[in-house]
Amino acid sequence: MLYVFLSTHFLHANRRPLRSKMLWRRSVMSAFPIIVFTKPWVSESLPELADKIAAAGLDGVELAVRPGYQVTPETAAGGLQEATRIFAARGLTIASIAGSADEAMIAACGDAGIPLIRVMAPIDMSIGYHRSIENHQRGFDALLPVLDRHKVTIGVQNHYGFFVGSSAGLLHLLGKYEPRHICAVLDMAHCALDGEPVPMAVDIIKDHLHGLVNFKSAYRARVNGPEDEAIFKVKWTTHRHGAYSWGEFADCLRAIGFHGTLCLPAEYSDPASGTQRMGDAVLPYLKKDLAHLSALTSGW
Repeated sequence: MLYVFLSTHFLHANRRPLRSKMLWRRSVMSAFPIIVFTKPWVSESLPELADKIAAAGLDGVELAVRPGYQVTPETAAGGLQEATRIFAARGLTIASIAGSADEAMIAACGDAGIPLIRVMAPIDMSIGYHRSIENHQRGFDALLPVLDRHKVTIGVQNHYGFFVGSSAGLLHLLGKYEPRHICAVLDMAHCALDGEPVPMAVDIIKDHLHGLVNFKSAYRARVNGPEDEAIFKVKWTTHRHGAYSWGEFADCLRAIGFHGTLCLPAEYSDPASGTQRMGDAVLPYLKKDLAHLSALTSGW
């Protein structure tokens, strides 16, 4: 992908001027903001992290608000406002956080101008699927007035395994809610692991999207020999090697008139260890996915 050198006085559409050092930015821009989940970067300070994201050519982040990260649940009240200022100074936005969806976090996001908290919906098999869904919905119901007051949305992402894992599952969980309160964050990698085709997944949940979807890739690889009953493990990879087509997903989103932010979760398995790559080890793979996604969506 070609890059163009921009001065600090360039005003990006719908964003503040870049006030940091001169940065490399994408010359073929996506029609929508493309952000990255900051989970891989634990040890960097907020200014270091923001510089790294800006230099990679992204438009912003989904900030991990977790123990051990730059902002933790305990420091969110002031930490998110400081993080917003630091990223804005580099022309970046915090489009969402990945953290707990409780009253204190909703208030902290509202005060910082962060519109969405991304969560997942685990299924506790000690009580079963149906009671787990009921418990999640009771929690959502209690938070509706708080979400209204602070103008924040809870976005539920599907996840394979003992979670709500598909578009059909997301619809069952949050179909009764207005998307401005509780919305779906569609992740086709997890739908693909669950065997849900792209056009069907998008059609099922299209009325419950609210401005954020994930683009990442995974597949199941057999990890034992043919003499035993097959054992499979999920591997995280780039757009070329996943179990669904990013192009088909982009086409389906365009067909339903999707408007919003595209998130690259930056999950890539290390073949040697089998664990998720962390820190700057993700950057070569992230840049390939960013270039591909930018090209897919530049003509919208």
